[in-house]
Amino acid sequence: PGGARRCPAVPGGMDLAYVCEWEKKPKSNHCPSIPLVCAWSCRNLIAFTTDLRNEEEKDLTHMVHIIDTEHPWDVYSVNSGHAEVITCLEWDQSGSRLLSADADGHIKCWAMTDHLANSWESTVGSAVEGDPVVALSWLHNGVKLALHVEKSGASNFGEKFSRVKFSPSLTLFGGKPMEGWIAVTISGLVTVSLLKPNGQVLTATESLCRLRCRVALADVAFTGGGNIVVATSDGSSASPVQFYKVCVSVVNEKCKIDTEILPSLFMRCTTDPARRDKYPAITHLKFLARDMSEQVLLCASNQNNSIVECWSLRKEGLPVNNIFQQISPVVGDKQPMILKWRILSATNDLDRVSAVALPKLPISLTNTDLKVANDTKFFPGLGLALAFHDGSVHIVHRLSLQMMAVFYGSSSQRPVDEPSLKRPRNAGPLVHFKAMQLSWTSLALAGVDSHGKLSMLRISPSMGHVLDMNMSLRHLLFLLEYCMVTGYDWWDILLHVQPSMVQNLVEKLHEEYMRQNAALQQVLSTRIVAMKASLCKLSSSTVARVCDYHAKLFLIAISCTLKSLLRPHFLNTPDKSPGDRLTEICSKITDVDIDKVMINLKTEEFVLEMTTLQSLQQLLQWVGDFVLYLLASLPNQGSPVRPGHSFLRDGASLGMFRELMVVIRIWGLLKPSCLPVYTATSDTQDSMSLLFRLLTKLWLCCREENHITEPDDTLIDECCLLPSQLLIPNIDWLPINDGIISKLQNKQLVRLQFGKAPGLVGHTVSSQFDAFVRTPGQPKIDHLRRLHLGAYPTEECKSCTRCGCVTMLKSPNKVTAVKQWEQRWIKNCLCGGLWRKMPLSYS
Repeated sequence: PGGARRCPAVPGGMDLAYVCEWEKKPKSNHCPSIPLVCAWSCRNLIAFTTDLRNEEEKDLTHMVHIIDTEHPWDVYSVNSGHAEVITCLEWDQSGSRLLSADADGHIKCWAMTDHLANSWESTVGSAVEGDPVVALSWLHNGVKLALHVEKSGASNFGEKFSRVKFSPSLTLFGGKPMEGWIAVTISGLVTVSLLKPNGQVLTATESLCRLRCRVALADVAFTGGGNIVVATSDGSSASPVQFYKVCVSVVNEKCKIDTEILPSLFMRCTTDPARRDKYPAITHLKFLARDMSEQVLLCASNQNNSIVECWSLRKEGLPVNNIFQQISPVVGDKQPMILKWRILSATNDLDRVSAVALPKLPISLTNTDLKVANDTKFFPGLGLALAFHDGSVHIVHRLSLQMMAVFYGSSSQRPVDEPSLKRPRNAGPLVHFKAMQLSWTSLALAGVDSHGKLSMLRISPSMGHVLDMNMSLRHLLFLLEYCMVTGYDWWDILLHVQPSMVQNLVEKLHEEYMRQNAALQQVLSTRIVAMKASLCKLSSSTVARVCDYHAKLFLIAISCTLKSLLRPHFLNTPDKSPGDRLTEICSKITDVDIDKVMINLKTEEFVLEMTTLQSLQQLLQWVGDFVLYLLASLPNQGSPVRPGHSFLRDGASLGMFRELMVVIRIWGLLKPSCLPVYTATSDTQDSMSLLFRLLTKLWLCCREENHITEPDDTLIDECCLLPSQLLIPNIDWLPINDGIISKLQNKQLVRLQFGKAPGLVGHTVSSQFDAFVRTPGQPKIDHLRRLHLGAYPTEECKSCTRCGCVTMLKSPNKVTAVKQWEQRWIKNCLCGGLWRKMPLSYS
């Protein structure tokens, strides 16, 4: 390839993680759509398009495919219903809705049905009949963060990731951002659709300027003041690239659009007499980021080559003739200012560019940030990706356009099984990326090639520079914290975590979290547990703790739900809610006798209807079982590989269990059938108070995090006797996940096929855990409702894309308290993962 010769980039900056392709049928009917498009959401869902060829009628069905990056084979393909080819796909900022637009002017908004990541429907849309859409974007919601690389050592998250003052494109009453989208069509129209809270869509269409002209390429960006900037080109490099300011407002329940012309530019390669006609077409036009309307990337091409330029809009003084300065001295002091486009950088002649991907990570581009990034070799967010027709991909610096990393899609990417005779003579390498997207942390790159095959590339945070372990940990930690603060999915960071890093990362993440203020800690409390769980999956020495973290998420959720059911007896009670008072009393009264703790509580606050109590039995049973399991596993704490081990030193969790035991005890007096059922060897034994006594002793050992004492021998002896007094239950731990991430660690390329789950053998970690996870043919369990589903469930279930937790789609219960519990995980799993519908035969 032509780019190879002058490549100062470090090799090893990029490598293939996996490829996923369509099944090869004799007459393969998936053909890539001609403008192939893909989009990557902040929740790590990727959407892309192909056309389905129908043999008889010879017409094409335009498909949209949605995958989550952890289960790429589990593709959800939907007939888009677009009559013409799909030209744009755009995710919204929450990563859960998708816009698609076609060459007939129709725009559709897709959303999940029942919050399932593999079931989508289009509910609303808009259209400019017969006018192909060339650019599409959601309106800006006014949320903008800046990442400060130079402050990555700061203790406060607010300093590392600062909120930038940025106005939404349009606000509702009270300053709430209004949702909607903006599109530009080929005939020079701009159309805006606003989604009103009541579900109504307001649409307005306006021409970009008085003289409408053809728009072959366009892009949309936003300014901090709430305006929209549209860049357009008619496709010829001899014509100027035009810029327009668009203002959207709502007047008398109607949407109104005002447009205004901004300075335009001619590409530099066309003003140079030597190269004037060398690059006749502009093929790519992109703002560097959707909230950076002052910087734009342009690419001009001919049949075989391309050139890329980066331009910036600057304020410049206008020189004034001396005559005026003598007449009016004021003018001399204060030069009039104008806005002017200036070229920042340009490349030499390159191979022909087939696709461009821009970084979404909001690195602040001040000089100190750029210098720090260079010193620490922290490159995510600084590079943009260019794909070439020879199959290679280069990452170049987004301001200087200098090469940072390179990936050679060598001829090995060609289909190997085809005999060389069949290959058309004129075609060089067959495969190149038609569409590319960088992930939200810029650590991964997805490309869809001319066969509709999806490739996932890893991009090293240091672009292949060898760093000491400490520095690379710092980089990953910084990005994990960014995901924790924003709520984005962090799958693409896990691609770079080696088993040896896991322990360190988890500890450092916890340290950083403990340095935040109490309010922020509370907001992020479940997110950090989910993050630790997904990290611990990646190393065989920490995999037991995955079960513990998921159990901890479950415990936190149960504790919140049960406490929220308690009602103050009198309405004008003092400031503390019954739940808070319960926590306070349980931590103050360290008595080992459950009844003595109970006496201090106002029992009338705990009175609930009998049906409510009965419907909570399964959840209470889990609490009881878990406490018994923990205490029974205390004597053999020498083997830290058992799930549940970390709870024995976790004072906060043990304290929660202790509170719940007290609540259960009180509820058991009201309705004995809601108590956890234990199988005891003697009829007279009071199992609840026995367990409470042992639990309190254990809790006292580790109540204060700073000095944790070892449990004394009498406690261990009593726990040794537990198996002879009570039947120790089987705890249904979550399955060790079936996703792809743990298969990618040895850096071997994994080949997958859409619609076909891979045989996931050879995963060393899970083998030692088979003892804890139910084998096929054993009864399945609904992990969140704690209901047994039988060995071959007849109910439809959903499972979590992140932790593999399984639960029924439809609620079997009508009781309000249970509904309240189910509302906690209706949209996302407790770990924050997305739900996907499972096939009925899942066994």
